[in-house]
Amino acid sequence: MVAPGYPPWVVLHIPHDSTEVPADVRSQFLLSDTELDIEIARMTDHFTHALFTACVGEATVVRAPVSRLVVDVERFADDRLEPMACRGMGAIYTVTSNLKPLRRALTPTEREGLMRQWYYPHHERLEAAVADVVARHGRCLVIDCHSFPSVALPYEQRDVAIVRPDICIGSDSFHTPALLERAFVNAFEGEGWRVSLNDPFAGALVPSSRYHKDERVMAVMVEVNRGLYLDLEPVRRSLDFDRVAKMIYECASHAIESFVCKP
Repeated sequence: MVAPGYPPWVVLHIPHDSTEVPADVRSQFLLSDTELDIEIARMTDHFTHALFTACVGEATVVRAPVSRLVVDVERFADDRLEPMACRGMGAIYTVTSNLKPLRRALTPTEREGLMRQWYYPHHERLEAAVADVVARHGRCLVIDCHSFPSVALPYEQRDVAIVRPDICIGSDSFHTPALLERAFVNAFEGEGWRVSLNDPFAGALVPSSRYHKDERVMAVMVEVNRGLYLDLEPVRRSLDFDRVAKMIYECASHAIESFVCKP
């Protein structure tokens, strides 16, 4: 019998499910309303808040309030540290998923304004949540909650003919113990899903103050193929949504339990 909810030392991080574009940011974008709607549909991890928090239990949830097209809180703040910045997709995107111009050139003041309004407050909330969990429980597991399109988008620079997995597990060399990594892969494979490790996306996020410094903070990324739970035209939850959400929770919960119980 699966326990009803995640343990209290888990933080669920949900960075990409919002579709909100504030009115004062809309004027920065070069796209028409229709084009922007299409881009949001392509780039959003739709309904991942509902998908991952169906059985939240005592876990803490940290959710980004605006679309990743406004500010991507999953990227490093410093473009010099962010691999995707070279494609125009650092914390502030300059291109679309098709690598076409997304927004007009911003002044340094405008860029910093976006970071101060949306990026830094989000990471302050994540920092506070993790610090509180570590203080109370002596450890923390951040589950980085994502989804990905069934066919690679142009910005990914991948072969669109390659069949993508059902689940991608992302790990970090410092913050993801090998036993935890294997527990997550095994749990999802055990339910019959096709699982890949760090492909098509890699890594797992932790607060910057703890990054590669604090072993008490563990992290794992769970990426779900959108074809499992979405209808795309229009974008809406598929009939399988509730079943998939339940299976994600059960797999993740089983992986955590398996990891904790390892001798």
